Amino acid sequence: MTGRRVVVVGDVMLDVLVKPTAPIAPTSDTPSRVRIGRGGSGANLAASLAAFGHDVVYVGACGDDVVRQVFVDGLRDSGVAAALQVTGTATGVVVALVGDDGQRTMLTDRGANSLLDESFVLAQLAEPFDHLHVSGYTLLDASTRGTGAAALRRARESGRSSSVDVCSVGPLVEITPEVFLVAAREASMLFANEEEALTLSGAGDVDGALEKLSRAFGEVVITRGPLGAVARHARDGAVVDAQSDVVVDTTGAGDAATGAYLGARLNGEALEVSLTRAMAASATVVRGLGSRG
Repeated sequence: MTGRRVVVVGDVMLDVLVKPTAPIAPTSDTPSRVRIGRGGSGANLAASLAAFGHDVVYVGACGDDVVRQVFVDGLRDSGVAAALQVTGTATGVVVALVGDDGQRTMLTDRGANSLLDESFVLAQLAEPFDHLHVSGYTLLDASTRGTGAAALRRARESGRSSSVDVCSVGPLVEITPEVFLVAAREASMLFANEEEALTLSGAGDVDGALEKLSRAFGEVVITRGPLGAVARHARDGAVVDAQSDVVVDTTGAGDAATGAYLGARLNGEALEVSLTRAMAASATVVRGLGSRG
């Protein structure tokens, strides 16, 4: 199957990744490994989609600054085209503190991302497209929730498939799962990690979450870190193991998994094959600090 034209709506971010190599000295210097580069959960996913041969256009909002150029250059290097709304506010930045176990604590300045305009996004959807993906961060932000929901509605009205990933459990709890579900209801696919899925569904275990969320969305994928991932579409289901042997940094791992799964599914691959590809993509990313695969 030939590559599809995919529009991804998401954040424009600069990633600053910091992994201390000694105990943190609160009032002094702490030796660390630091990496700076193109960020954005949706952009990570877009890069993974492009690697599967799809024609990907990334839509977001940014400032007229050097961070914007870093982001655009990073997308171009990944084979992704950019359609960015330039605002008078600085481009977003996230500082991720990476622990010894590879897990992250993120300090986020959303910047221009909160200014993404509905009319700008819908204008990008005026061109023919096959699939739309909306980053969960767009729906978690009250300023852009309507924009993301309108984009998903346009995809459904156009007879095109669409997907959403939850992205972050903290903001999900803050806005409530009910609000998120209403905003995402037009999507035909949902991606979440285990914690997000349990929170969103209110279920007590992954099987219950998969069952409940599958009633709201046509296709659901739940990643489980070292326990692998599960997926369901109609009566078809799949369970695969994780492939991670070394975990240095989990930054972008979930995005790579989502992009690989979606890229394979858009190419006509079966659930289990797509889920296996997702776990392979995730394993590649976690092996390095700030790795993109």
